Amino acid sequence: MSELENSVNEDFIIVGNEKFVPYLSEDKIQNRIKELGNQISEDYKNKLPIFIGILNGSFMFLSDLLKNVNIHCEMDFFKLSSYGDAKISAGNVKLLKELNADITERHVIVVEDIVDSGLSISYIRQLLEQFNPASIKYASLLVKPASVKYDVRIDYIGFEIKNEFVIGYGLDYAQKYRNLRSIYVLSE
Repeated sequence: MSELENSVNEDFIIVGNEKFVPYLSEDKIQNRIKELGNQISEDYKNKLPIFIGILNGSFMFLSDLLKNVNIHCEMDFFKLSSYGDAKISAGNVKLLKELNADITERHVIVVEDIVDSGLSISYIRQLLEQFNPASIKYASLLVKPASVKYDVRIDYIGFEIKNEFVIGYGLDYAQKYRNLRSIYVLSE
C-alpha cells in the first residue's frame, strides 16, 4: 500500500500494514483540557505565566489549553528533536529552536504533548534553570508512567496511558496524523 493509499476514518486508521483504533475521543480530550485550564487559571491567579510549548507535538494541546485559561498569559516555543521518524525516541535530544522571550523571574509552564521516558522534560528543565525563572511547572496531555526513566514531575496531566504508541491530536507518525481531532492507538 502506498503512502497515499493510507486510509483515515472515524473507526480506524491504516498506516502501511498497521491499524490504529480510537483511544481518546475529541470530547474526552476537550473536557479534560477545560479542567486543566480552570486549574491553571486558579493556580496562577494574579500572576502572568508564560507557556512554553514544545514543538511540534504540543501545538494543538497548547492552543486548546490557552483557550481555556482565563487569566493573562504569554507564550513561546522550543523546538526539540528526539524521535525523528521513529516510533521510539533516539535517546538524545537536539534543540532546534530557542526561546524568544526572556523568562528571568517569570512563572513558566512547559507544555508537552506526551511524556514517555522523560528525557525531553529533563533536558528542558536543565535548559530553563539557567535563566533563573521564578517557577517552572509542566503540563502534558499524555503521560506514560511505566515508561518514565528520568526524575521528572508533571504538574498538570491530561491522561495517564499505558506504554502504547498513539497518534492524533498533535502526536505524529513520521510527521503525519497530527491533524486528527481524536487520539488513536496502535491495535494489537
